[in-house]
Amino acid sequence: MRRLRLDGYILALMATVGVASLLPVRGEAALALGWVTKVAIGLLFFLHGARLSRNAVIAGLAHWRLHLTVLAATFVLFPALGLLAGLAPPSLLSAPILAGVTFLCCLPSTVQSSIAFTSIARGNVAAAVCAASASNLFGIVLSPLLASLLLRSHGGFSLDSVWAIVAQLLAPFVAGQLARPWIGEWVDRRKAMLGLFDRGSIVLIVYTAFSEAVTRGIWRQVSTLEIAVLAAACLVILGVVLAATAFGSRAMGFSRPDQITIVFCGSKKSLASGVPMASILFPAGQVGLIVLPLMIFHQIQLMACAFLAQKYAERAEVSESGALSVN
Repeated sequence: MRRLRLDGYILALMATVGVASLLPVRGEAALALGWVTKVAIGLLFFLHGARLSRNAVIAGLAHWRLHLTVLAATFVLFPALGLLAGLAPPSLLSAPILAGVTFLCCLPSTVQSSIAFTSIARGNVAAAVCAASASNLFGIVLSPLLASLLLRSHGGFSLDSVWAIVAQLLAPFVAGQLARPWIGEWVDRRKAMLGLFDRGSIVLIVYTAFSEAVTRGIWRQVSTLEIAVLAAACLVILGVVLAATAFGSRAMGFSRPDQITIVFCGSKKSLASGVPMASILFPAGQVGLIVLPLMIFHQIQLMACAFLAQKYAERAEVSESGALSVN
């Protein structure tokens, strides 16, 4: 149970939702906070660009089969499952919640947790760095395009929104990459501080989104039963992807360390990328409902992958012990 404890970051986000529900920002203060949030999003992706090592990505290109497998799981298998989830009857999940499920299926993988779980499980950490970085790099373009194609029927979303992504996410990201020769060392030395900025920015975005949603009556639109159904749907989606990446990578002949990397990099969805994208791509009144599936999925993936990583590590220790006893 200690390994399955709630992530502190998720607890902070839940607390933020609670504060926004009790004390939502309104009127002129909401407009001002909206501009602050836009600036925070731009700076967030500028720092993402500055932190991404081009050498790591270039070095990883040699392992192209692994990276293509991770990208296929992230941007083909997940969106296909999102389409299937969209067929659920309205009596189970409302249209905005279903849109949120489809949207989370279009997002890139996480970086930090993918690498951390791969390391714990004794996987190929270098490949995990490259695969997760590539997923986020491609995701800045692919995620909004996929979401645009899959969510047209939900309204409030058009290809014009992609240009907002270019202006608020892609342009700052590219600027950060261009600035890396000058500020890269400074950024690398301050990972802990910038990690706090990352998380603080997401908390700010969630507070802004849920404040708007609360003023529009979000908690009159979502029932306890619907949240339970949503959690079950997230569990099913994650289970299918974990099984597909585990058995698929083994059938394709990847080594055990590479299989572990594919499982953990191919099964994640990034809260850090998803919340800012949702705040740009969707009408303000829908963002709270749109990101709700992502917040639930994020916690489920952390708990499930923490358990799996420990199991992989235990098997690796048993194998190493057996090999030593034979020798």
